[in-house]
Amino acid sequence: MEAVAPTTHIEHGPSLRQRLAARGFDAVTLLVVPAAIFSLLLFVYPFAFGFILSFEPKNGGWLANYQRFFSDSYLYDTIGNTLLLSIPVTLLNLLLAVPISFRVRLMRHQRLLTTILVLPITLGTVLVAEGLLNYLGPQGWFNRTLVTLGIIDQPLRLVHNYWGVFASLVITGFPFTFLLTLSYVTGIDPALEQAAATLGASAWQRFLHIYLPLLMPGFAITFCLSFVQAFSVFPSAVLLGEPAGTTRVISIAAYQAAFEEYDYSMASAVAMIMGFVQLAIVVLVLASRGLFYRGPASGAKG
Repeated sequence: MEAVAPTTHIEHGPSLRQRLAARGFDAVTLLVVPAAIFSLLLFVYPFAFGFILSFEPKNGGWLANYQRFFSDSYLYDTIGNTLLLSIPVTLLNLLLAVPISFRVRLMRHQRLLTTILVLPITLGTVLVAEGLLNYLGPQGWFNRTLVTLGIIDQPLRLVHNYWGVFASLVITGFPFTFLLTLSYVTGIDPALEQAAATLGASAWQRFLHIYLPLLMPGFAITFCLSFVQAFSVFPSAVLLGEPAGTTRVISIAAYQAAFEEYDYSMASAVAMIMGFVQLAIVVLVLASRGLFYRGPASGAKG
């Protein structure tokens, strides 16, 4: 009889694709790669380059740019000037957006009203600034109307000062704040409010004890995004403000260092300081939202 050779079974381990999938690297995850490369090239590399460049001053040691900034009141005062514009504007836009969002969500023509309210965002800051110059200027429609009606004798100074920039930032920033606020307000389950009303809670009590705790995470994010947008003000501060006075914001200081003094190292240092100030405010706001948020609730965003 002939001997029959035993059959050999070769066990293959998991393929490379299976091993990657087990670690979370599947086909869907790989779709993030283009976005990661885009972010690296458009954000991370410029930031890293500017950060390194800020420590290479024309004269002095490697901290000379930062020492110059904080030792010159004409430079470091720009931080306060910018905060005095951006924080009140952001708070006002948020305070306006909340009641309007609550009202709009109950209206029949919500899409039409939303389109009207966000229309200024399509105009751009330069066009809004030019419109305010024609409307609020000494010979603008607003002042001429008040003079004609005998309400005032001399035109009010509403442009080329703090209030001109303030008005421009409110007009251009409100649509963005409103859209974010509306998305959070409409994301809360109406059954929560109806249950509270059934138990006898007033409108103010329903807002204070139901809506506000659920909306605080959304308000925090909305504040941060709106604040960053307002903090980077530049065209409005130049066209409607006093670039050498009360509205000399930090972005103007960076522009002058780069394109008037041709000191790109100093301009990078100013940009880094600008970024760190924004980051500090954002971290502070996001950290403080835990004082108000009471946990997840069904039907709520945030």
